[in-house]
Amino acid sequence: MKVPTRLPLSPWRSPLRGPWLTSVFGVVLLCGIPLLFLTGLLSYAAYNPDLSSINDKTPKKGLLGFYLFSWPTHPYWLYRVNQGVHVTLGIVLVPVLLAKLWSVVPRLFALPPVRSLGHALDRLSLILLVGGALFEFLTGILNVQLDYIFPGSFYPLHFYGAWVFFGAFTAHVALRLRRMWTALRGRDLRAELRTARSRTRPESPDVTGLVPDHPAEPTMSRRGALGMVGLGSLALFAVTAGQSIGGSLRQTALLAPHGRDPGSGPNGFPINKTASYAHISAQDVGDGWRLVVKGDGRQVSLSLAQVRQLPQHRSALPIACVEGWSTENQDWEGVRLADLAKLVGHESDPPGVFVESLQRSGSFRAVALRDNQVRDGRSLLALRVNGAELSHDHGYPARVIVPDAPGVMNTKWVRQLTFGATTFGAQT
Repeated sequence: MKVPTRLPLSPWRSPLRGPWLTSVFGVVLLCGIPLLFLTGLLSYAAYNPDLSSINDKTPKKGLLGFYLFSWPTHPYWLYRVNQGVHVTLGIVLVPVLLAKLWSVVPRLFALPPVRSLGHALDRLSLILLVGGALFEFLTGILNVQLDYIFPGSFYPLHFYGAWVFFGAFTAHVALRLRRMWTALRGRDLRAELRTARSRTRPESPDVTGLVPDHPAEPTMSRRGALGMVGLGSLALFAVTAGQSIGGSLRQTALLAPHGRDPGSGPNGFPINKTASYAHISAQDVGDGWRLVVKGDGRQVSLSLAQVRQLPQHRSALPIACVEGWSTENQDWEGVRLADLAKLVGHESDPPGVFVESLQRSGSFRAVALRDNQVRDGRSLLALRVNGAELSHDHGYPARVIVPDAPGVMNTKWVRQLTFGATTFGAQT
């Protein structure tokens, strides 16, 4: 007797897979990813990229920069909250994203890969969606850890990648929203959360192809799968959020970059770039240091002693960085940027300023600040913090501190300030 040929079983046999579970993960991403995209755009706008090519790390953005606006200085905590939400939410969504990809993996490897023109377009959108998601999340996490192992600059890669990913995401939602809504209505969430593994059954087969033809025995319930993903996200929140919230919770931020211990005392708050990393020597900031201030056809050169003789003011401001960490308010003391503008003829309504550092290499050795940032009375060329001189790692002898600006815009080891719009034109 001839034995009939048995077709090999599909490797995707989990009885949990199906439109309902995929849709549950999809709802979470549908809520989280637009917020992630919005906070990312706001983070980019905070660098004032349309002000100067020095600030702009994403050339030729064209229409993708349509939304840019002058970044405000009020409220002073806006960038800190925005970037904290962006980074923390991105990390918290990682388990959900991986679970969503796991739930749809049979479709990603379905054969034949292309059945028609419409199917080819659908597959292309999935490539952009999945590839964009993995690229954006991976580069974002590497940036948080200060591990720039990818080729090119983080800023244009992450910026353009975000637009590709969100465009594919929007198209995917438009095509799948009705199907997702139907799948969610097909099962009761509360009933699923009460269903044990022994009573877990596959979903009914449908056109999605997610339900296996020959399901295996369940190794966990859908309740267990949702709980595992939820606990994973909660755990990541617990070891990430503290770097943005600060205070005693900073000790819980196990995923924050390490190896940059600022020590204790008045200068004992986080840093990204040390003086050694920036190749700042003791001679650079020694007795020969001079602050050059230019503008309106004038120039003055001041020693540290002369800068200290100018009227001193105080500002209580945090530092918040693109990597998601931030400090509590620090008590800064120094000379207002608006007062320095007066030294070179800008008595009222001072213009923006081009700030240059002693730093010899790396990004943001110089930045451009807008006129509204210069005019804010809390914007200082700071000489002291929390009652003490700046440490070398915090920018001694002088650094800029501006309310609501990303950390890298608060230039350390300042050597020159040039006031006036012509500065920005020269840099573009």
